[in-house]
Formats: sequence, structure tokens, C-alpha cells
Amino acid sequence: MSLHKDDLLNLVQQYNVPGPRYTSYPTAVQFSEEFDKSELEDNFKRRRESEKPLSLYIHIPFCFSLCWYCGCTKIITKDQNRGDIYLDYLDKEMALVSKTTHPLATLKQIHFGGGTPTFLDPKQIRRLGQLIKTYFTLHNDVEFSVEIDPRRCSEEHIIALAEIGCNRASLGVQDTNEEVQKAIHRIQPFEKTAEVTELLRKHGINSINFDLIYGLPKQSIRSFKKTIEDVVHLEPDRFAIYSYAHIPSIMPAQKLLDEADFPSTHNKLGMLVHAIEKLPDYGYSYIGMDHFAKESDELSKALKEGTLQRNFQGYSTHAELEMIALGMSSISQGPDLYCQNDKDLNQYYAALDDGKLPVKKILRLSEEDKIRKTVIMHVMCRGGIDYSELSVELGIPFTDHFSDELENLKQLEADGLLLLTPNGFNITSTGRLFLRNIAMVFDGYLTQSRHKAAYSKTV
Repeated sequence: MSLHKDDLLNLVQQYNVPGPRYTSYPTAVQFSEEFDKSELEDNFKRRRESEKPLSLYIHIPFCFSLCWYCGCTKIITKDQNRGDIYLDYLDKEMALVSKTTHPLATLKQIHFGGGTPTFLDPKQIRRLGQLIKTYFTLHNDVEFSVEIDPRRCSEEHIIALAEIGCNRASLGVQDTNEEVQKAIHRIQPFEKTAEVTELLRKHGINSINFDLIYGLPKQSIRSFKKTIEDVVHLEPDRFAIYSYAHIPSIMPAQKLLDEADFPSTHNKLGMLVHAIEKLPDYGYSYIGMDHFAKESDELSKALKEGTLQRNFQGYSTHAELEMIALGMSSISQGPDLYCQNDKDLNQYYAALDDGKLPVKKILRLSEEDKIRKTVIMHVMCRGGIDYSELSVELGIPFTDHFSDELENLKQLEADGLLLLTPNGFNITSTGRLFLRNIAMVFDGYLTQSRHKAAYSKTV
């Protein structure tokens, strides 16, 4: 980094405020349960008329045990029969959703998230794969990814995933230190992570991502350095290194963590800085915010080519695709409308028993939302903004439209986060640590009081 760590700490103390991760704009905080069903039908009519490829996300909510840090929507159970019941309802949901798509539209991207998708046993995984092929057509070059808990993934699971077409896997690692693992209630021997990584490659699932978290209880800069050393030896294609978000008021399980064990702000920052400084030595480019990828990976190529994007799954090379999301709590993302399914499993089931889609909340994007979404995604994915380019793309006089926001950028420049030019700005290497803060300048909703308790801190 270009700044001394003490200078960085001063910036963190100034900018470490609650803010969105901008996997979407507007964010889920703006979703409303008050909507007219005609809005949904208008959206489906538009979708039925489009042959464009689609993205499919399926949420599997079940986990065998509770990880105390986790902020995902999940249900803790050891009863795998619940997987069969859930698949029955995914069958019903797919039957309804497939009627809203064009017969020639293909799935170019598929992702299983959770919860723990590998909660499903191999037979259930094969059934899910068959359901997808029954109701949808897969693109010849589909990116098919799955989130994996290595503690709950046998070779038989991997064989089943490969059989249904999975070609990318994301492994939850979090930290390799046993003391940290005990503190977060997730014991995962590193040997198990290595074993699952080897088995994935053995069966042709060669694109592999590791998820790590910094800022967990019992972590230190020294222990985190050791975690980095451990995982790079397995040579994943990507890393997602997330800042732990402590929001016990929203995620009650986090109250089980001992707050006295959390690293200081200075040490937490040191972990991130170490990853940014060290991972390039191992051949990983810093994509932005919390993602790193090998030079040969599609994310690195997209960053260089200016085609990198973000959606509800984070950084993506296919974020331009409309995302259809299935399962409880899942969020669909179209060009004009976002929809979220019911977070209550019984209500999700009840809607489908009535022959209705289980949509609980929606958000219709205004023209202003779409303008600001484009600007924010340029900040998050392209390292800067060209005013003339966006004036043409958006059909607006950019500097007039955002005159107040551009005035607010001057303080960010004074703090070294960006460099203003006559026709835009470029984000500095220091500023890449504060992408969320820069994007927040262009967010039209952050003055609303409900935002203050809804987001984790930005660093």
C-alpha cells in the first residue's frame, strides 16, 4: 500500500461507518411488501418475450450445525429428509417460474447457495440437477457453481455435482487456526479442506474459490498470515476475503461470540492489508473490495477489459444476466424489478401449495435508481468514472445531474482515496479499500434513518 499503516488506520477511523456492500442498487432495505401483483405480471410478460440467457440461483437453507459468525438465512437441522420435502417445493416453484421464461432462453449461469447446499445427499443433488434440466435449457457454456462446506462433502457428493454439470465450487474455509475455529463454533481441519479440493479436481471441477473471513474472534495478524500461507498452497483460482460483519441485533447467533476476543480495528485492518500486499506475490490480482483472482481467471480478465460487474453473488462476469432465484428468501434481479421470496419456510411452502409464487417483497427500479445503479457499479468494478462516457450511456448531463455529489468527492480526494481529473476521477490504491464509501456518495437512499442499523461497517 502507498500509505503507512498508521495513516490507513486514521482513514479507517474516519470512514468505517455502516454502509452497503452494493451487490445490488438499490439495496434490499428498499424492498417493500406492499405491491400490486400486476407489477409482477408485467415483469413476467417482459421476461417471456426475451430470448436472452438467464442466471439461476437456488437457495438451500439447511445446515447441520450453527456457525456463530454466520449472517446467512439458514435453518439448523440434522434431518436430511427435510431436503426431500424442500425439493418437492422447488419442483413446484420451477414449474411456475418456467412459464415466465421464453422457450429459447437458456441458463448461462447456475449457482447453489445457502445455508449449505451439500446438506443435500448425493441422491438429492442428482434430483435437483434433473429438476433444472426438466424445466430449463442449459447453455452450452454454462457456469455452474456450488457453495461447499468441506466438513459435509464426501467424494460421492462431488461425483453427483459433477454429473449434473457443476464446474465451479466455492469452499467455506474462513480460517485455518484451530483456536479461531473453536471461537466461531466451526471446527474444520485443514486436511479436510485439502482433501475436498483434491477430490473436486479429480472429478473435473477445476474452478475453485476459497472464502476467508478477517476480523473473527481470536484472530491475530500472525494467525491470519498463517491462514494465507496454508490456503495458497492449494492454489485456488479465486479468494473472497470478507470482513466479518458483527450485527448481533440482526443476527442473534452472533451474540454467542465473545466480543472481548475480537481483534482491534488496527489488527483487523492489518489482516486486509497483508492479503492485498501478499496475494499478488502468489499470482493473485486484487479485483476489488474483497475479491482476488489468478491472472488467468475470468474475473481478472474482466477487470482488465472493463467488463467486471456485481450482483447479489458479488463480483461476476455474468452480472448482466437476469437472475431468477428459487427457494426461501432468495432474491431475483431483473432490469426493472427485484423480487424476494418469503424468508419463512412454512409461508414459502404455503404459497406454493396454493399454486402461487412465494414472492414476499419487490422493488421496482425508477429511472433515477437505474442511473445511480450504473454509476455505483462503475465505482465498484472499474476503478473510476468518465463523466463524458456516462453522460452518453445514461443520456444525462452527468456533471449537472450529480453536481452535489461531485462536490463531495473533493474531501475523498483530499484524503487520498481518488484523483479528480477534468472529466472524471480515478480511484487510488488506497481508495480501493474504501470502495463502499466512494460508492455511497452516489447512493440516493442513505439519508433514511432505517439505513443506519441495516448495514455492517465498511472496512
